Amino acid sequence: MSDTINLVIFDCDGVLLDSEIIACAADAEALRNIGFDITTEQVAMHFAGIPDEAIDLIFEKKLGRPLPENFRADIKRKVLDKYRTELQPIEGAKSLLSVMKTNKCIASSATPAKLALGLVNADLYELVYPHIFSARLVVRGKPHPDIFEYAARVMDVPAERCLVLEDSVAGVTAAKAAGMKCVGFTGGSHCQAGHADRLRDAGAYLVIERLEQMLDIVA
Repeated sequence: MSDTINLVIFDCDGVLLDSEIIACAADAEALRNIGFDITTEQVAMHFAGIPDEAIDLIFEKKLGRPLPENFRADIKRKVLDKYRTELQPIEGAKSLLSVMKTNKCIASSATPAKLALGLVNADLYELVYPHIFSARLVVRGKPHPDIFEYAARVMDVPAERCLVLEDSVAGVTAAKAAGMKCVGFTGGSHCQAGHADRLRDAGAYLVIERLEQMLDIVA
């Protein structure tokens, strides 16, 4: 890249952790249980990267009434259980975080507890601590730019010197709205055919499928 990059901002789910498929499957199952005809792949395509509260609001409007009591709490419990038994890091995540010289942080739609559990279980937590930012720290989640703006402010780096790595359309949209360069990532197991094109259409200037490619990009 011709411009200097002083901060790499990583999304977490689907970029460092191969966790989006777990969360999307849990959402799809819960939504089918209340009458929606939806697959894991459809959840991944349309709602990956969006905060849980925003997803729930969308389906409450479709349903015309509140979601069942404990709807989201039950999903979160199932996801966290699977985090403890099934979660894997994205291939190359540990080595990339270990060798990257550029300042780095995480800016995620996940809750602080989910972020911490996933990163600890994948043995990545100490490689990014303490620069781990949850969308719970800001008013609006992705696709709004708030969490990326917050991360850049805390890390004291102007937006034009930040590079975001994102796997979701919502995340790419948020990065672009924050005035940051964004690389799309399609290495997660939830990514489907055509996903790279969707990320480019959302504003990613480049799309990669292996984390090791980031070293050349920020060099």
